[in-house]
Parts: sequence; structure tokens; C-alpha cells
Amino acid sequence: MPRRAAGTAESPVAFPEAFDDVEQTVRAIGPRLKALRAELGLSLQQMSVIADVSAASIHKIERGEMVPTITTLLKLASALHRPLSYFVDEPGDAGDVWYTAGGAGEVVDARTVRVSGPTVRFRGEATLSRLEPGSTVALDRQPPGEALLYVVSGTIDVDVAGRRFTLRRGDALHHLTDRPVSWANPGKAVAEILSHRQIYQ
Repeated sequence: MPRRAAGTAESPVAFPEAFDDVEQTVRAIGPRLKALRAELGLSLQQMSVIADVSAASIHKIERGEMVPTITTLLKLASALHRPLSYFVDEPGDAGDVWYTAGGAGEVVDARTVRVSGPTVRFRGEATLSRLEPGSTVALDRQPPGEALLYVVSGTIDVDVAGRRFTLRRGDALHHLTDRPVSWANPGKAVAEILSHRQIYQ
């Protein structure tokens, strides 16, 4: 809770600590945006197209030369599939612990929910995916790193650069990410996969 600074009838009351917090939050927007854009492998021009924000503006925001309007920030968050809080949460407000309640993970797409903390604070990322019977997911070659898969329910066939594995409930597979990977559900029930990925820095 910010301390209230002394004031008089002639002078306004100031809240210096609150101002410091706001400035710190604003300063963090640019680096968070730049780090996420790099993580997703997007150029300024690509980011500009999907977010409908000029490349010059994105560049200035990343460099801390411009503070984005709420409209611009909403566009960027939507384009990157991140909640607005991803950019404006105060740094360190969760310390080194992140709690995700059941059903409260961040939706990545129709089949995947992120259950880990934000990547601006943690190096790894964990997701829970649901793979419908007969469906296949092809994962493009990713930056160098590691991925650990754990089958919560059902069965999945995993192909890692031509090496094939059949994983059932309770099975796990740990592999490097700098190679093509695909998942397939050969069964008749939905398969649930908990995966953890960490990209090398």
C-alpha cells in the first residue's frame, strides 16, 4: 500500500511510490513485447500486419520511446494471444511462484491451455492439450531447447524426426525441440497431454 505523502491545502497530495510503480510498469511493456515477439519468431513487419499497428510504432514501444495507448496495447495482446495483464502486471508481483487454479489456465488455442506462469518471469512453459480421436498435430522446427510430454489420459503416437513412439496414460517422452515433431491420437477417446517446454537462452 503506497504511503500517502504530506500535503497542504495549497499543494496537491502526491503519491511518489505509486508513481514509481506506474513508471516501472510502463517501462516493462517494451521489453516484454520485444521478448515475446522474438520468442514467436515474428519480424516487425509481420507483427505489424497481424496486430494492425505500424511497424514504426511497435519499434518505438519496444525501445521505450513511446507509451502505447490502451487501444494499441489491446491490439498487440489480442494478436499475440496474451491477456492484457501479460504486459501490465507489476514486475515481481508474484515473486517466484505462480498459481493456476483448475480451469483457469490461459487459452492458447482450441485444444491447448497454458498452465504455467508467464514467460517473462519463467524460462519454461507448461501446457495441457486435448487431442481428439484421429487428429494430428505437426509442430514446426522450434528454437533449440527441450520438451517433456506426459500423457494424462488416452494414447498418442509421437514422431520425433522419424523416430516413432506410442505413449499411453502415465508414459512420458523427453526430446530436443530443434527437430520436427508430430502427435497423433490413434484411439477412440480424447487424449490429454501435459507438456513442458524450455528454450535454451
